[in-house]
Amino acid sequence: MGVVQMQNVVKNYKVGKVEVPALRGINLSIEKGDFAAIAGPSGSGKTTMLNLFGCLDKPTSGTVLIEEHDIITLSPDQLADVRNSHIGFIFQSFNLIPVLTAFENVEFPLILLKKGNAKQRRDKIMNLLASVGIVDLAGRRPNEMSGGQQQRVAIARALVKDPDYVLADEPTANIDTKTGHEILDLMQGMNKTIGTTFLFSTHDPQVMAHARRLIKIRDGQIEADERI
Repeated sequence: MGVVQMQNVVKNYKVGKVEVPALRGINLSIEKGDFAAIAGPSGSGKTTMLNLFGCLDKPTSGTVLIEEHDIITLSPDQLADVRNSHIGFIFQSFNLIPVLTAFENVEFPLILLKKGNAKQRRDKIMNLLASVGIVDLAGRRPNEMSGGQQQRVAIARALVKDPDYVLADEPTANIDTKTGHEILDLMQGMNKTIGTTFLFSTHDPQVMAHARRLIKIRDGQIEADERI
C-alpha cells in the first residue's frame, strides 16, 4: 500500500447553483520514496488533488486513504492531527511567520506537537538548517532573507517533524530559475539520501525535468502516469 492513495475520487465545487467537476474518478497511489510531479494546465485539477492529499479538503465521493484512514470519515480535528503528524507542506509563498527567526519557524511544528526537549529540538533544527545550507541564517527573520533562503527554511520546517510525505504546490513559482534549480536539486538529494517522499503540483518544466515520476492531468482526469 502507498503512503497515500486515491480510489475513484470525484471532487465537485458549487459555483452559484452550478456544480463544477474538478476531479473525475481519480485512482492514484503515491509510494514511499516517490519524487513525483502532478503536471497540467491551470484548471486541470492538480491543486485540488494536492489539497485532498494534504487533508485540506474532502472528496465529493471516493476514498482518500492515509495511514489506512479514509479522510472522508474524519472530523476537522482528526484531519488537523493527520496534517500535523504525517504531512509536510512547502508553499509557493513560503508561509513563514514574519516575527520568528529561521530557527523559530522550523521549531514551531515541534512545539505544537510537543516533540523533544529544548536541546533535542535545537540539535535537530541546526542539523536540518545545515543540511539545507542556511545554518548561518538561523537568527534571521524572513524579511532579512532572499526568496531562495526562505524556501530553504520552508523545506526544513516541512521535514522537521519526519512526515510520511511532503507536498509542494508550485515550489519554484516565486524564485528565479537558478535558485529554483538549486532548490529542486536540494529536495532531490534529500529524496535520494534519506528517502523523503515528495509530491509536487506544477506546470514548471524545470520541476517536471527533476521528477522521477510524472503524473499528467487534464480536465480532472489522469492522462499519463510515467516513471522516468
